[in-house]
Amino acid sequence: MSPLSLVIRPEHPDDGPAIERLHARAFGPGRFARTAYRLREGVTHRAELSFTALVGTFLVGSVRVGPARAGEAPILVLGPLTVDPSFGNRGVGAALMEASLGAAREAGHGLVILVGDAPYYRRFGFAPVPPGRLVLPGPVDPARFLWLELAEGTCERTQGPVSGR
Repeated sequence: MSPLSLVIRPEHPDDGPAIERLHARAFGPGRFARTAYRLREGVTHRAELSFTALVGTFLVGSVRVGPARAGEAPILVLGPLTVDPSFGNRGVGAALMEASLGAAREAGHGLVILVGDAPYYRRFGFAPVPPGRLVLPGPVDPARFLWLELAEGTCERTQGPVSGR
């Protein structure tokens, strides 16, 4: 397989419709009932931490990061990370993750949470949230509830119910 001419760039305001079509193809209509989507409901993602992947003019991937709170502490919620199924296993998701997490570190954020596949996200440093530390606003498989400390000591200080801002 030939290498992709992949361009990772910050999400543009006019990318919204293409991103929504990508989410529909990748996750289907059931995505709206998931706890992770409910957490993001009514919360605008952070444009400076959200990125898209393009091959030519075709949008093949997206990662969004939004604000949340754990108790009184500000945190970030990563997701969804979406790659067009026809471009899977080509490094698109990893490139998006690196761009987004790098931007969050550079901006001085302390903690990112997500609900996702632990074996995939482990390579970026994510680990399961210890039981009882953070509580999402709905059911979630504890093995899929993950966090990544971006600033030392943030995990130790962060606990409580998680809510969108």
